[in-house]
Amino acid sequence: MLEDLYKETHERMKKSVDAVAREFNAVRTGKATVQLLDTVKVSAYGSQLPLNQVATIAAPEPRLLVVQAFEKGTVGEIVKGIQKADLGFNPVVEGQTIRIPVPPLNEERRQELARHCRNMAEEGRVAIRNIRRDANDQIKNAQKDKEISEDQQKDGLDKIQKMTGEFTLEIDDILEKKEQDVLEV
Repeated sequence: MLEDLYKETHERMKKSVDAVAREFNAVRTGKATVQLLDTVKVSAYGSQLPLNQVATIAAPEPRLLVVQAFEKGTVGEIVKGIQKADLGFNPVVEGQTIRIPVPPLNEERRQELARHCRNMAEEGRVAIRNIRRDANDQIKNAQKDKEISEDQQKDGLDKIQKMTGEFTLEIDDILEKKEQDVLEV
């Protein structure tokens, strides 16, 4: 019973860390990366699709993104999607190709993005603590229902706490790297 709980808790915490890492990928740094456009949705074929399903995205230079539409008819919708995503980009259309110059970040914007990253990391930590609380409740209930002994309960709570610490540290490491990238001029 406890081994299943440990496994499930580990998987849930790992997913939380992965979600934070994915969110960080969409945060701008000084360099152009294709992940900057991960949040862009485009109205095409009667529904909202992620940009990477209607075009190819490349970063040929450190300050330039190039979006190549699969069909000429979607170019206008792609530009609208990029503008609606509010990333601070001004796309330039050249036929089926959309060039997106990535302007350098000023110091104030860098600080703002670093704060945003810290908030995202804190949300990840909160998610991990919520998962810990759920697991601890299950362990306490199992002990109350006499499914496990008090020693097993103590060991289980300690193991869950250790897991929580490891995943929280992992989020802190990811945050530290991202902050360095964002604040780097």
